[in-house]
Amino acid sequence: MDITIHSCFLPHDDPDAALAFYRDTLGFEVRNDVGYGGMRWITVGPADQPGTSIVLQPPAADPGVTEDERHTIAEMMAKGTYAGILLATADLDGTFERVQASGAEVMQEPIEQPYGVRDCAFRDPAGNQVRIQELR
Repeated sequence: MDITIHSCFLPHDDPDAALAFYRDTLGFEVRNDVGYGGMRWITVGPADQPGTSIVLQPPAADPGVTEDERHTIAEMMAKGTYAGILLATADLDGTFERVQASGAEVMQEPIEQPYGVRDCAFRDPAGNQVRIQELR
């Protein structure tokens, strides 16, 4: 079996702020930007990895989600407990400095974890946890 990761989805509540973070701060290229019904889906990814993307989507865009569920999702996003992503870089310190300088909320400065990785963490504009691990 030959399976790859094609796309993952993260919610956003401000498409322009999400675009600024993922494109301008993290340096991802924009692959698609689609609006429909007053909502916006933005696909981004690393330029050197054309087969792997992050789709930034409106939360609870599924018509089957109830108003109570939409409220719960909004609360979880505000707390930063709804979604997250783990990224990796060879230059953790340089990446940390660049993201911190953008004004992103720092959750954890670069640290050696007891489980054998060195990483840091931020929150994106929607509250999603963005962990960045050092490639070794």
